[in-house]
Amino acid sequence: MNRFVFILCALVAAPLSAQNQDVGSPIAEGGEVETVFQEAEPVGLTGSTTDESDWSDIGVAIAGFAADRDQPTPANANGTAALGREVARVITANLRNNGIFRPVGPDSLPQPSFAQITSPSWGSWSGRGVEMLVHGYVSGRADGRLVVGCYLYDVALQEELVREGWVVPPADWRRAAHKCSDLIYSRLTGESPFFDSRIAYIAETGPKDARVKRLAIMDSDGANHRFLTLGSATALTPRYSPDYKRLLYLSYVDGNPRIYVYDIGTGRQQLVAETGNPTLAPRWSPDGRFILYSMAVAGNTDIYRVPASGGTPVRLTNTPGIDIGGSYSPDGSKIVFESDRSGSQQCYVMDADGSNQRRLTFFGGRCATPEWSPRGDQIAFTRIAGDFNIAVMNPNGRNLRVLTSGWQDEAPTWAPNGRIIQFFRTARNSGSSALWQVDLTGRNERKLNTPVDASDPAWGPILP
Repeated sequence: MNRFVFILCALVAAPLSAQNQDVGSPIAEGGEVETVFQEAEPVGLTGSTTDESDWSDIGVAIAGFAADRDQPTPANANGTAALGREVARVITANLRNNGIFRPVGPDSLPQPSFAQITSPSWGSWSGRGVEMLVHGYVSGRADGRLVVGCYLYDVALQEELVREGWVVPPADWRRAAHKCSDLIYSRLTGESPFFDSRIAYIAETGPKDARVKRLAIMDSDGANHRFLTLGSATALTPRYSPDYKRLLYLSYVDGNPRIYVYDIGTGRQQLVAETGNPTLAPRWSPDGRFILYSMAVAGNTDIYRVPASGGTPVRLTNTPGIDIGGSYSPDGSKIVFESDRSGSQQCYVMDADGSNQRRLTFFGGRCATPEWSPRGDQIAFTRIAGDFNIAVMNPNGRNLRVLTSGWQDEAPTWAPNGRIIQFFRTARNSGSSALWQVDLTGRNERKLNTPVDASDPAWGPILP
């Protein structure tokens, strides 16, 4: 059955003193990432991944990042030289499994000297079957922070394509690796990046009839995992605000459903709404000004909109049956949602004010949990036709493509660039669930490791 959850409604703003006692200690953030140099030349390979066809793999060699001198650092017990190899390994893992790159990591390559970072030994690379070369360095500063430099070269042209460097606190060394990955991705594809981002999800433990569900976040590759709530109250359906600063989620405290907004920077949260009515997953508008949610009143479930700061809700649907969810188009002009008004669970679209409601899906089977791509050109959803699978379609409901073939794959969420979809997969006859990613070709799947079972993922924007 579809994972409909019950929550609150009739949103009224509550003071900060009404804190959910389930929240754990604030999560310490490492600090700001400062760009110290940036240079790009319009030479070498360029392209675009706006299509969903298979790409020819681009061979990329990622050598171990060099150190000007091996220094102690809190980021690695073995010093900055060992940290440089770890940075290269993270970049290699990022570029793998997306159908675009064929990366070769530092463990299979010669280690360049610090002097070779800006002056590659081309003879060492031209016969390795790679088109691109990534060099970099890690240097410790007197204030304890790290400087990480990243250079991308075209091997055939023997030209530098782009370079960039960052100053990071030791705790944020992985962010520098993600930023280097984003630099490579953007330069070689012409697309917006997605590696320096985070994923929120629901961490699940305990027996099936008494699951503990906690709010958790992690980096886009599954690292730096952190629990945000303690588990004394059930947490559900997190969503990042458009500015990344807050998380919207549902919580059952003392059996009562509530909508909270969690401030990622401070660890504090605000109770936005509380009601006894059954309600379903809230969602932000693209500008962060409004929250959508579904509420059941007298057996009829409709979609409502309310200011994010609280206020009087506006009902957007008013038909017999169940209207659930709601995902805005990137420009905020339309909302896609699911409804059983036709007699079966299908996807519909309407204008942001609730007008012009029309059915999108007529392909057979059912349509659930639709989510609009940040590029605006696709809608991802759960297709239910025997099994549950992740599928995409055009905003007009045409060109259906099923991307996964699991037994129960559901709840898609998009990467910030609209190229990768994350979802959760439940294993047959086990109840165990995990987070997975698939690209738009449907050929490249990747499981993200989490310390416990995982569901309801939400991919945030690129970090500021």
